[in-house]
Amino acid sequence: MRHITRGARGTAVATLAIGAVVALTACGTSSGGSAGPSEAADELGEMEGSVSILAWPGYVEDGSNDPAVDWVSGFEEKTGCTVESKTYGTSDEAVSLMKTGDYDVVAASGDATLRLIAGGDVAPVNTDLIPSYAGVFDFLKDKEWNSVDGVSYGVPHGYGANLLLYNTDVVTPAPTSWDIVFDKAADYSGKITAYDSPIYIADAAVYLMAHQPDLGIQNPYALDEEQFQAAVDLLKAQREHVGEYWSDYLKEIQAFETTDSVAGTTWQVIQNVLEGEDAPTAVVLPEEGATGWSDTWMIASEAKSPNCAYAWLDWIASPETNAAATAYFGEAPSSLEACDYRDDCEAYHAGDEEYASQIWYWTTPIAECVDGRTDVECVDYAKWTEAWSEIKG
Repeated sequence: MRHITRGARGTAVATLAIGAVVALTACGTSSGGSAGPSEAADELGEMEGSVSILAWPGYVEDGSNDPAVDWVSGFEEKTGCTVESKTYGTSDEAVSLMKTGDYDVVAASGDATLRLIAGGDVAPVNTDLIPSYAGVFDFLKDKEWNSVDGVSYGVPHGYGANLLLYNTDVVTPAPTSWDIVFDKAADYSGKITAYDSPIYIADAAVYLMAHQPDLGIQNPYALDEEQFQAAVDLLKAQREHVGEYWSDYLKEIQAFETTDSVAGTTWQVIQNVLEGEDAPTAVVLPEEGATGWSDTWMIASEAKSPNCAYAWLDWIASPETNAAATAYFGEAPSSLEACDYRDDCEAYHAGDEEYASQIWYWTTPIAECVDGRTDVECVDYAKWTEAWSEIKG
């Protein structure tokens, strides 16, 4: 199997989250305040000879894991920048490691990016110095998880939706709604699965946006106390029907192969594997929409090799390299040109803006509501982590 698991990709560590959220509240993210002392580069200079990269497993491959999978060697040959890389297993680990100052570049998910920005750990990025940026899908640029006050903090990498996976032999008729794992979860009690992360609270919020509109939820990552409690209550009710919470996709694959699980959240890459093994499964983007991820390549505010860092961001966003990296990981690429080097873009709905518009990309929940409300305070990430422990029991 070529693809790399994210491990507990969104799993939070409360002690790390609390410090980050305090910083976010103090700095602000949508108006006023400062996200850090550093500024974007005006121009580039000579390459420093090396660059240190922190990333999800599978994002920085040099052929050592698989000789056929290597997009690092070409970068080193082109730029003269030797790549040193380290992988991490959770967004909280990435935030913690970036505070050491040991890394020039980080690939961060939306549940980490605002924490990195607020902590002053990453710098604004001058996208004019990154030629490949022009080809990136517009619907991934200048979003609340990768920019602040109109200032870009990185280059989008890959993206994907958290889909509904179901067993076609057991679950009939084919579901079109998330109600199968929430209000109707009792129909398949003990065989429902859910993603193991505090960020999964947003999945419940997406469902409530459609089914309890009186709550007034406009963004699943911007929940006031009443809205948040409604999402928590929904997940506590779901808990008695959940057979397993998953974070390692290999375990979810196994659960669907054995029918220990018959419905729950998933990634497209999981369905691709199951389909290849002739498992009776299918996926759907439900009518309520879904959560998802859009990862961002960011540069450390105190990068020791800023020129090599900019060169890496341009390289990893270039069509052929981006195609290789996102295909290996199992997600949609960041540009249409990358699809010239892949034969599975249709399966990932790459470039389908209407499809992408139904995805609520992971964004760090903060006290300053990211939906623009100023008359209330939203529940921050630290409280999401506390609630998740209560939900799972």
